[in-house]
Amino acid sequence: MNKALFTTCLLCLSTYSYSADKLPTIKVKGEQSEQNDPQHLTTRIQWVKFPQIHYQIAELKDQDRSAIIRVKANNVGEVTDADIQESTGIRALDQKLVDAVENAKVKPYSKNGKAIALVGYQTFTLTLENATDHVQRAKQCTYSFNSKNWNKQQLDKSVPFAYLKQPQLTLDQPLLKNKDRTVKFKFKANKQGEITQVKLTQRSGINALDQQVLTAVEHASINVKRSYRTLWIYKQSSFNDAIQFKINECK
Repeated sequence: MNKALFTTCLLCLSTYSYSADKLPTIKVKGEQSEQNDPQHLTTRIQWVKFPQIHYQIAELKDQDRSAIIRVKANNVGEVTDADIQESTGIRALDQKLVDAVENAKVKPYSKNGKAIALVGYQTFTLTLENATDHVQRAKQCTYSFNSKNWNKQQLDKSVPFAYLKQPQLTLDQPLLKNKDRTVKFKFKANKQGEITQVKLTQRSGINALDQQVLTAVEHASINVKRSYRTLWIYKQSSFNDAIQFKINECK
């Protein structure tokens, strides 16, 4: 064989061998595994028990982190292997993610009515806001029913009505989702001062917060100032109030 041609063939074989070594090891959908069992490849894993990871602010080293984990699970949803595809940049955090995945459980994928093994990817985002110690501190910070009317009432200022006592409301700061919130509402009251027909005129953008304010108002009672001319006659009237929840004013 011509020497130049022989050399060229060797180079081609070497290049192919290198590329083959770099090919991904994840099996495509329908391909058979080493045990001749089919595997399903997905980028959207459905979890029966989602991986639970707990971390402190210090572990993030002052910035949010993210990672991608490759997950292998058998036909009953047990995780058989987990490895890092994209690292958080911190080995200890990567290991926590791997441990969490290995202790989780995947919803098996079914093909033709039969559950089969699965290979997939799961993205994790670890934020300073969701660090365990940050959440614990935030939960210690709560808001009470300090509405516009209630605050004026406490300062002995003129108000159209007076709450007989402060409505019961306790909100944890995380519910605000790092943003100031305002809830405005109106209601009616009967001659016994019982509040009825509560309606929101401005929502906070968070349904759980709005519902807690509504509940607090519905269970409150008020005292309406009446003149001597209307002392024996009562006409149900509408009243308005509002509450501002500011993230830098939590107590």
